Amino acid sequence: MAEITRRGMLRHLAAAMTMAAVLLPGVGATAAEDSFPSQDIRFINAFSPGGTSDMLGRILADQLSKQLGHRVVVDNRTGAGGVIATQELARAAPDGHTILLASMGIMTITPQLQSVPYDVEKDITPIVKAASVYNVLVASPKSEIRTWQDLARLGKDAGRSPRCATVGAGSSQQLSCVLFASLTGARIDQVPYRGGAPAILDIAAGRVEVMFGNMPEFMGQIRDGGLRPVAYGAAEASPLLPDVPVISKTGLPDFVIPNWFGVVMPGGAAPAVVQRWNAEINKALEAPEVQRRFTENGLQRLGGTQEAFRQQIADDHARWGKVIREHGIRPE
Repeated sequence: MAEITRRGMLRHLAAAMTMAAVLLPGVGATAAEDSFPSQDIRFINAFSPGGTSDMLGRILADQLSKQLGHRVVVDNRTGAGGVIATQELARAAPDGHTILLASMGIMTITPQLQSVPYDVEKDITPIVKAASVYNVLVASPKSEIRTWQDLARLGKDAGRSPRCATVGAGSSQQLSCVLFASLTGARIDQVPYRGGAPAILDIAAGRVEVMFGNMPEFMGQIRDGGLRPVAYGAAEASPLLPDVPVISKTGLPDFVIPNWFGVVMPGGAAPAVVQRWNAEINKALEAPEVQRRFTENGLQRLGGTQEAFRQQIADDHARWGKVIREHGIRPE
């Protein structure tokens, strides 16, 4: 009850600040802008160090720290496919000093697969899309899987079920495994992890056969021979690995899995603070060092308006809701 009361007070305070900005044009906005940031920023990340989300978060945190004059500190809160991290954000004060790097799965898939202790529309404020990543199927070099057709064939073998690493219910990795199995008729066992890094280690060691995931976290092991790139789940091939085939163009047209990351903050935030964050993140995405690191790791810059991000969330919620219903996808 104390937590609910505290959150209610924060929401009322934020609403009062917003009303002041409306009644006194320029005054409320100026006050919010002048007082932000007044301390270091907590940048919550839903996944473990070493994965794509963590990599992207730290690239942005480095640049934003320079721009804002305060440290932007990455805080990894792993578990439950991003639910723990998102709940942390929803409980925070909506003053702009706590933000979250949210994935497509966190915002549009997880809430449709399981009950979550927050309302995505009311308790979370979208700020801006940050980046998109290529979805890639990789296999252990110790496995016999060299094409996506090999994976489908093995999954139909009555004597065995290939193991597919995921990072929890509602993630694009889980959606990829389940949708692939549904479209091909293969049986594939999911093995959940708290992040991409520990999953990759097990794939390289041969303890798990495959993983659909984000290209940036795979590149180091691919270059060193620790992972075998098999096919793209994305709509197009990346310039970094142009010879790897695209699943949707080689026999499975309905298999297209995009993934994006965006920055969000608690619900009830003052519009001036949201606008300031949107401007700062767009500025960070234009920084030469950020562009260089994105290119090297297979990240695609996005940016844009808050309204465009809000619409992306709504569109993907509808799209993946339809896929979930049509294919009977459930959390594993």
